[in-house]
Amino acid sequence: MSRPPQNNYAHTPVGVKICGLTEPAGFDACVTHGADWIGFVFFERSPRFVTPEQAATLSRRTVGGPERVGLFVEPDDALIENTLRHVPLDILQIYATDERARFIRQRFGLPVWLSRPVATQADLPATCPVERILIEPRPPKTATRPGGNAQRLDWSLLQDWQPSYNWMLAGGLNVETVEQAIRTTRAPAVDVSSGVEQAPGIKDPEAIARFIAHARSAGAP
Repeated sequence: MSRPPQNNYAHTPVGVKICGLTEPAGFDACVTHGADWIGFVFFERSPRFVTPEQAATLSRRTVGGPERVGLFVEPDDALIENTLRHVPLDILQIYATDERARFIRQRFGLPVWLSRPVATQADLPATCPVERILIEPRPPKTATRPGGNAQRLDWSLLQDWQPSYNWMLAGGLNVETVEQAIRTTRAPAVDVSSGVEQAPGIKDPEAIARFIAHARSAGAP
């Protein structure tokens, strides 16, 4: 993949993904306020877990709109197949090895995003085996899930990092911090879940609107 033009960053809209949609109000807010992607979590240990049937019901609330992203943790083929039978996903976001990610992309013919936990600069991936990498903080040892733990990454790790592939910043972002995060890291896209919630799994429509507005502002000229 070619290197994105770094000097045009300030004129490029920042992409926004709202993850962990479970109910109509949050879904509708993402559509109304122009989120680029909405995420459904198909991992049972998450408080934002939805079944394929629940995701399909939400997705049918509008035709078009944000792209639908399905989040999976080390999934087997049967889980992805069953999910896709119910809800048409545009992108598969997974926690897996590079090799497994490449296989899933070939097997299902969909773009794949690969989540990569980071604790030091040495953890930053040199290459991207799929369409996009999500950079997020490494979870604590006591965590029961690899992401969605409301931890904030040390943004200074990314200040001089200019990868040649598409990536997204995740982890601990909210309405108050997203602008600073984007300006510090020059992230081309951001992912939020707990930072726009009233309670675990229940989104706050007003917070969604403000988060998207702040992200767009940070990437504006």
